[in-house]
Amino acid sequence: MASGTEKLGRLEVRLSGSGGQGIILAASILTDAAAQAGWEVVNTQSYGPEARGGASKAEVVISDEEVDYPEATEPDVTLCLSQAAFDRYARETRAGGLVVYDSGLVTPVGVDDVRLIGAPFTQVAKEQLGKVVVTNIVSLGALTEHLEPISHEAVEVAVARRVPPRFKDLNMQALAAGRELGRTAEVSA
Repeated sequence: MASGTEKLGRLEVRLSGSGGQGIILAASILTDAAAQAGWEVVNTQSYGPEARGGASKAEVVISDEEVDYPEATEPDVTLCLSQAAFDRYARETRAGGLVVYDSGLVTPVGVDDVRLIGAPFTQVAKEQLGKVVVTNIVSLGALTEHLEPISHEAVEVAVARRVPPRFKDLNMQALAAGRELGRTAEVSA
């Protein structure tokens, strides 16, 4: 359990998109950051038979107690980086939960009783950072602005450990850009 007397319960996070968008890496970074913070954490992954373009989903369950079931049954937070991912997974987010989506790729329709945050993750990765490949880290930065049990420092350490050293600076810039998006994006109900 994390330090102090913090009580978390069970926090379920689902990250989804298309193969090649880095969903699995983003989930691994989130898992690493949660473990550093002292939480119990489990990560499961699922992706289509195609390496790129097929459906991709990863779930991270964070808890202050031993995780007895490793998959998200009703995610508290869902990240969607494609329209297909949004259409498939956003509705499964618990009532009152949070859906974070790429506003340049997703039109949020058909969901009720959740809070929505849309931001142009892919556009920021391409135009500000010059590399679409860091969209996953931009979106992770925005997402972690809304995950109180995970510190910014833990996410930075996890990024540094999980990306190749020659891409560390670019990914740290992507993380910072995502945090800014997460802080400034409007939450709609």
